[in-house]
Amino acid sequence: MAGGGFTDDGNLKRAHLYEYNITSYFIFACLVAAMGGSLFGYDLGVSGGVTSMDDFLKEFFPKIYRRKQDSLTETDYCKYDNQLLTLFTSSLYFAGLISTFGASYVTRIYGRKGSILVGGISFFFGGVINAASVNILMLIIGRILLGAGIGFGNQAVPLYLSEISPAKHRGAVNQLFQLTTCLGILIANAINYATEQLHPWGWRLSLGLATFPATLMFLGGLILPETPNSLVEQGKLEEAKKVLIKVRGTPNIDAEFADLVEASDAARAIKHPFRNLLLKKNRPQLVIGALAIPAFQQLTGMNSILFYAPVFFQTLGFGSSAALFSSLITSGALVIAASISMGLVDKFGRRAFFLEAGTEMFICMIAVAITLALKFGEGEPLPVGVGWFLVCVLFLFVLAYGRSWGPLGWLVPSEIFPLETRSAGQSMVVCTNLLFTALIAQCFLVSLCHLKYGIFLLFAGLIFIMTAFIYFLLPETKQVPIEEVYLLWKDHWFWKRYVEDHDRYGSDRP
Repeated sequence: MAGGGFTDDGNLKRAHLYEYNITSYFIFACLVAAMGGSLFGYDLGVSGGVTSMDDFLKEFFPKIYRRKQDSLTETDYCKYDNQLLTLFTSSLYFAGLISTFGASYVTRIYGRKGSILVGGISFFFGGVINAASVNILMLIIGRILLGAGIGFGNQAVPLYLSEISPAKHRGAVNQLFQLTTCLGILIANAINYATEQLHPWGWRLSLGLATFPATLMFLGGLILPETPNSLVEQGKLEEAKKVLIKVRGTPNIDAEFADLVEASDAARAIKHPFRNLLLKKNRPQLVIGALAIPAFQQLTGMNSILFYAPVFFQTLGFGSSAALFSSLITSGALVIAASISMGLVDKFGRRAFFLEAGTEMFICMIAVAITLALKFGEGEPLPVGVGWFLVCVLFLFVLAYGRSWGPLGWLVPSEIFPLETRSAGQSMVVCTNLLFTALIAQCFLVSLCHLKYGIFLLFAGLIFIMTAFIYFLLPETKQVPIEEVYLLWKDHWFWKRYVEDHDRYGSDRP
């Protein structure tokens, strides 16, 4: 049976019978769905820029503003060390973490479209409240609503893109999510660079413009088709067949549709999908997809750089506008990298990008640590040449991350779960990702203050560990049909001991 079963393989390997054409309808659906990534990206880009703006700090964090103006009297690494300020950033991700469990239910029962619509509404109202904030409580409430929107959007969009795509192009299509995330970051940084000059309300405009991608996501959700996988899961077989014919551009969809139906039959037999994730046969998906990859994606240190790029560059001695401009450069690298990955990931595979870019990221973190250790002192300005060297190294780091852990951190988990645990698995992916995102956001500035350049050595060590993890434990998934990915585990040197021909309907133990 397809979709994660472990019975006779003869009925499963039907991928050679799948037919498809790339149609305008398919392209439209993918582009509209991918807009969900812009919510995550816009917030990643805008929050760090706003927290470096003097007008914002004067109104909500006057102590930090005064400390910023008197940098010579305190270690530069500690200029922005304030837990309430970091709570402004991390509260969104704690809210997203909690909301993803509700998103799992909505995604499974009401479809991927349902979660996309809920995410758009929540993010819209969060942007409105943030723009109108007059105290820290309003800021936090707005951030919580934004977080719920991201929790629902990140739950549904990667699944939607993976399910609607032909296997041969699934990598490129799924990475539209990362591309729109990167574009959101770039646009947010450009907006911050412009609004920083608008005194004293520029920060309100930056936060309020979050309503624009939220509106696009909601309107897009209204006109999107539901995925055939989700329609079959809901028992709407005729509608699923019509949508599959339309997105594949051919009436010859019997083999693929049969796999979807078999996968759905197996899924309905699972009454407790979260508990099913703990079964021995699902150990590879649990460890790799639900825990390791989403956690590692944050432990690269990349989102710390995105959150706090303007703050970080100001700490290094750049002026406010120069800091925002530097973060604009690094976010531009993300867009370039995402485009490279989209074009090549289905040719060279997931592992090649993980391993090559991981090596490059490791070298970059070591270079940053050594440079700061030698040239960055307490209360002394950083030489201009050294500062721009750091910007160039971080540009290369972002370029490496943007073609590997950034997009593949969402792509690989979205394609390895069988249908019966896919919504629950994606919830675990988002939950783990947002948990580590929030922890990194909350701890980065205080860690920078206490560990100083050592924080980058820590990230380098973590990157080495995660690259080794990929080398030994992740099989290549490129161009494997999503309902047959599970067969890879049976041939893997380590995971085959967990998945050897368990009967989907039989007993199994955690």
